[in-house]
Amino acid sequence: MTSSTQQPVAGTQYSIVIVGGGAAGISVAASIHRRDRNIDIAVIEPSDTHHYQPGWTMVGGGVFAPEVTARPTSEVMPGYVTWVRQTVTDVDHDANQVRLGDGSVISYQALILAPGLELNWAAVDGLEAALGSNGVTSNYRQGMAQYTWDRVQHLKKGTALFTQPPMPIKCAGTPQKAMYLSADHWLKAGALGEVDVQFHNAGAVLFGVPAYVPALQEYIDKYGIDVNFQSNLVAVNGPARKATFRVTDGEGAVSEREVGFDLLHAVPPQRAPAFIRESALANDGGWLDLADDTLQHKTCNNVFGLGDVSGTSNAKTAAAVRKQAPVVAENVISALRGQPLQAAYLGYGSCPLTVENGRIVLAEFGYNGVLQPSFPKWINDGTKATRAAWWLKAKQLPTLYWHGMLKGREWLAHPATRTVE
Repeated sequence: MTSSTQQPVAGTQYSIVIVGGGAAGISVAASIHRRDRNIDIAVIEPSDTHHYQPGWTMVGGGVFAPEVTARPTSEVMPGYVTWVRQTVTDVDHDANQVRLGDGSVISYQALILAPGLELNWAAVDGLEAALGSNGVTSNYRQGMAQYTWDRVQHLKKGTALFTQPPMPIKCAGTPQKAMYLSADHWLKAGALGEVDVQFHNAGAVLFGVPAYVPALQEYIDKYGIDVNFQSNLVAVNGPARKATFRVTDGEGAVSEREVGFDLLHAVPPQRAPAFIRESALANDGGWLDLADDTLQHKTCNNVFGLGDVSGTSNAKTAAAVRKQAPVVAENVISALRGQPLQAAYLGYGSCPLTVENGRIVLAEFGYNGVLQPSFPKWINDGTKATRAAWWLKAKQLPTLYWHGMLKGREWLAHPATRTVE
């Protein structure tokens, strides 16, 4: 169905305005429409292209072709919404208005914020300028995963660095996924013994949920990866092929270490968009200040949020959005009707950790690292790497994304029910 696109007249009001037309914005619009087809919805999204970002890791590992991870926004934007092709510069929650990039405003009864996050390339000195040459790459950069795969195939010996910035970031397992798929290629090509693979993690643990660490450690050992904790990338000199890390030792002393490389897969620090982090809607960390269960803003009762902008403690993944969208849909409709909010989100997130080409550790967990398996055991066998999980990631999830999640089909995503006092 072709989306309805228009430039709203100044002052136009909608029952629901959704900021962001990515995975979160379109999914929640679809979930709302499935519940009440009479609610008028506007989606504010400036981009002409919609990206299936979980596929970028697979492009960087030579599994997917780049073109399968993108479609025109016009093909995925629902026909029952008004698509406003603008950026957002400000939210005036007291006046129930959103200000657009052209200076106009639109009004809402309820607002859903799903603008995603911002990749802060400038936080690493020299990184953005270095991308795409001298072996400096990032699967987080639109269109660059193919360069990752090209460099991986061409590297026969030398030093390969993979970095992970401080949390929170989009899909915390992605920096490791790129590393494992690359190491698996070098192993199968007979080159791994000539490649010094290093993982520089700004954090202090391999993965935030301890139950999955043993399986990942097996692959760290298998590939002979040199793991450096509390080692944060702060600068890149592309032409010199040098990376600078700020390292914190066990005593808390901080020093800088320069490391040469032939391949650098860098992941930048990440933050909420400026119109969120610089507003009263943000928490102390700059993320959207939401209740963990209802995903309602903590001080603005007609504002909800989901996706990567959320200040909740769940993992920022597409799988989290799959569970969040029905919760927000039910609760925003209840708010419009003056009813209690009954749908609850339990923090579910999923990270398919591609430990080799053909096997995945499918991490599924909620708040406080509580395991929340949702697939049959033959697909997700606890905390082990399985071929079935790879089949799910490589063969099924893209179709489920394009034709399920974005259409409001809530397979295995029914909201939990909260106790209303």
